Amino acid sequence: MSFTGLYARVLGLLAPERATAIALAVANVLLAGLTFLEPVLFGRVVDMLATGATRPAEEVWSGTVTLLAIWAAVGLSGIVAAILVALHADRLAHRNRLAAMHRFFEHVLRLPLSFHGDTHSGRLLKIMLGGADNMFWVWLGFFREHLATFVIALVLLPLTLLMNWRLAALLIVLAALFAVAAAAVIRRTQEAQREVEGHHATLAGTAGDALANVMVVQSFVRLSAEAQQFRDTMRRLLAAQFPVLTWWALLTVLTRAASTLTVIAIFVLGTWLTLAGRASVGEIVTFMGFATLLIARLEQAVGFVSTLFMQMPAVALYFEVMDTRSTVPEKPDAVVFGRVRGEVAFEHVTFGYPGGPPVLRDVSFTAAPGRTVALVGQTGAGKSTAMALLQRLWDPQAGRITVDGVDIRDVTLASLRAQIGVVFQESLLFNRSIADNLRVGKPDATQEELEAACRLAEAHDFILRQPKGYETLVGERGATLSGGQRQRLAIARALLKDPPILILDEATSALDAATEARVQRALRALMRGRTTFVIAHRLSTVRDADEILVFAEGRIAEQGRFDDLVARGGIFADLVATQLAPAAD
Repeated sequence: MSFTGLYARVLGLLAPERATAIALAVANVLLAGLTFLEPVLFGRVVDMLATGATRPAEEVWSGTVTLLAIWAAVGLSGIVAAILVALHADRLAHRNRLAAMHRFFEHVLRLPLSFHGDTHSGRLLKIMLGGADNMFWVWLGFFREHLATFVIALVLLPLTLLMNWRLAALLIVLAALFAVAAAAVIRRTQEAQREVEGHHATLAGTAGDALANVMVVQSFVRLSAEAQQFRDTMRRLLAAQFPVLTWWALLTVLTRAASTLTVIAIFVLGTWLTLAGRASVGEIVTFMGFATLLIARLEQAVGFVSTLFMQMPAVALYFEVMDTRSTVPEKPDAVVFGRVRGEVAFEHVTFGYPGGPPVLRDVSFTAAPGRTVALVGQTGAGKSTAMALLQRLWDPQAGRITVDGVDIRDVTLASLRAQIGVVFQESLLFNRSIADNLRVGKPDATQEELEAACRLAEAHDFILRQPKGYETLVGERGATLSGGQRQRLAIARALLKDPPILILDEATSALDAATEARVQRALRALMRGRTTFVIAHRLSTVRDADEILVFAEGRIAEQGRFDDLVARGGIFADLVATQLAPAAD
């Protein structure tokens, strides 16, 4: 997107508050007009005094007082208008900065896992904050200063031709030189500044990555290496930034030089015109006022364009993320699921991750409501991918998945995922209180409901032993709790959600035997009456499953009950024998 196109898009975000924006724009036009009137009035006062010797004193006094009164009214009106514009522009910019952050946050949370797998969370946070902050300054500067500058340069400046076209031509040449120089510098440095912003985002991603894995950094003595990587990115950033700064400094110098030459030229030309009788002293004073006003505005504009230019790559990254479309789009006419019975069917489903080979090949099976289906197989066989497709984290390339006979692509994502509860291998907790983490499953849950779910999940007793009970903060990713405690909270959270379909993704594989026994009891309470899919490598945990699906190379190689599959002597029997065999030297 071009510089001007991006600028227009930023201003276009104010559309929900167009009435306020239009009022501010009109106020800016009036403010520019009032500012432009002051040099004219000054010149008239000078002419009145310069011709006073040839006119009656009463006429001179009357005319001077009238002009000064108008001048005072214009000045006072300008001050009041400037205060009102600044006040309401501030409020408008602050509101829309927060609105931009909210839109970005909500949009990113809706994007599928394929996007989040490729984009670091630290980078996304940098883009959100940088984009919203930079747009704030664009909005604020536009209404406080820059719109008035545009009006003066594009509308009022040409009107000076009606007063004295020779003096006006000097001012117009100055404005034209500035515009040409600014455009040249922008073209010269636009790509370089985009590279600089990329380095800024990389810097944020590097820092976020290291901080998120600080245990690995310390355990593997990676402090020096990570710090060096950070410094290397900083050096690349500065190497790209310095040439850009040099060009903009050059533009500032050239603008100041052109301004000085213009003032001198007005003096010289004005003297000649006065001597030739083609301009009055008041006109010379007026145009000196115009020149001073224009030079101040142009220097302000240089700073504005320079700052805006530095900000635009960050804004462009913001819009780049906002323009990212989901790979699992929701149909405009998608229906809302009520509570389902829980019959799940895969019909000839084939799927492969972008750029990779198929992970699932022609997979078909049906899970009856309330039944427990176990998915087993070697790592990479397609078990977790199948469950990701059921939640519509991805869409299959062929075939379809139905719940109660309805294609899941025909229902809203929110209503589909409301039917499914997931207990992950690694319990994912927010850095909030225990109660807040539990209410993720049911935001309006009462304290009694929380405690009932935690008793079923065998979590109530250990919660009461915490310093503040249910209001205890669990730390980042639940760091203050043990693995078994986090897992039982995850089970309680799923119990509160009360979904008809449940996915247990290696829910006990990381636990010791004693903790696993407690968690298994909690899981049995959770699974009761629900269609449950159990992904497991530890085959002893799926002995009681109603049906076992054995995945191999993306296909269902075998299916049946535990004892039947063992008796069959196939892939599953080999897996069981491997796990039960004593370790060899």
